[in-house]
Amino acid sequence: MTLAHKTPLTPLDDAFTPEGGKQLPAPLKSLRDIRSKAITGMALPNRRTENWKYSSRYLKLDPELAPQTQATGDADYRSVEGVYRLVIRNGLVDLESSALPTGDGIDIRRFADLDDVTAQSVARKLDTTLDHGTTQLAALNTARLEDGVLIRLSADTSVDQPVYIQYVTDAGASGSNYPRVMVEAGQGSKMTLVEEYISNGDQPVLVDSVSELLLDDSANITYIRLCMDPANVRHIGATGVKVGANARFDSHCIGFGGDLRRHDLQVRLEGQGGYARLNGIALTQDRQHYDNHTAIDHVVPNCDSDENYRCLAADRSHAIFNGRIHIHPDAQQSHADMNNKNLLLSTNAEIDTKPELEIYADDVTCAHGATVGQLDEGSLFYLTSRGIDRDTAATMLSMAFVHELVGQVPLEDIREAVNTRLTDFIEASFRRAAE
Repeated sequence: MTLAHKTPLTPLDDAFTPEGGKQLPAPLKSLRDIRSKAITGMALPNRRTENWKYSSRYLKLDPELAPQTQATGDADYRSVEGVYRLVIRNGLVDLESSALPTGDGIDIRRFADLDDVTAQSVARKLDTTLDHGTTQLAALNTARLEDGVLIRLSADTSVDQPVYIQYVTDAGASGSNYPRVMVEAGQGSKMTLVEEYISNGDQPVLVDSVSELLLDDSANITYIRLCMDPANVRHIGATGVKVGANARFDSHCIGFGGDLRRHDLQVRLEGQGGYARLNGIALTQDRQHYDNHTAIDHVVPNCDSDENYRCLAADRSHAIFNGRIHIHPDAQQSHADMNNKNLLLSTNAEIDTKPELEIYADDVTCAHGATVGQLDEGSLFYLTSRGIDRDTAATMLSMAFVHELVGQVPLEDIREAVNTRLTDFIEASFRRAAE
């Protein structure tokens, strides 16, 4: 499952080279073919690739991990009430298992069902939100594009329920899949978008997902990303966002570790008055690996961003946070704040954090900070001296460490599900430590 440092690098195009994309409209098929040629000879990231130096040894595109095909039978996914559900199964859209909105103002369509004019528009916008110099595997996603989803909001549309995308990998399935989503939020529109990744099997699976969100002026998107599937999944995800004038992007990314979990979240504030909030929680145990990379580009003046990521690492797991804020020369009157706090639940766990500020304007207010520590012995003593056993006290303090961020998730059902999983995670970690 791992690559030793002496193992020859595997070119992306040699990992598996299927013929595909035949159901795509011509403009998207052409883009796929262009990307397929572009990755020819491109090697996987390695230890000398700066933004992959902690994770490259976990990355391997096994020849047997061929792209999955369309599944048959019923999908196995968690039931969620009060949402518009879109199921992407083994990387491909499953309309039969979905429950999509039918009203005016929102249009959700498969790439395969787009007319040529719309497909041409989508092809021009795909890959424009991400820096492929740092998200190399996003290029592989486009080169292996089989289908995707376009979510388009008309101007001033307010979607009455969250759009809930469930990425399902079937039990018994193995291989790789490449889900792709594009969101175009029209001027003044508003929507909550949830992405949840669900794996029902015990076979090794590679998921290489890309989501791109384009927010027009005054649009408001709340984005929730949940990765709580089993540890045998190697999941590489990239989310690219462009924020227009007076638009707001509010992000909550919550994930549990796996064999390899990597997420790149890149946000560009391209219109004055734009705002981005990036909240994130990562949890790792056993020998799991989680690598979070974020980038916020302040391109124009008078934009604000707030970022707060926290991590709990137990056992012999490894968590990474790399956050970058880039203030461009014209981005005067920018306000940016980044905070990364990390808690080690084991002396054998490892956390690496690297907050970065690149400031090329002089009239800005920016701050960043990062901490890595263990549970405070004084707080533990205070609780145990009042009759609380040490494991319960440690669980209470660990829950409190991430409680603020969980509480900011706007959907109650998700908050409850995350809190339940958090409690199980923390209690199990302390039980193993006591054995």
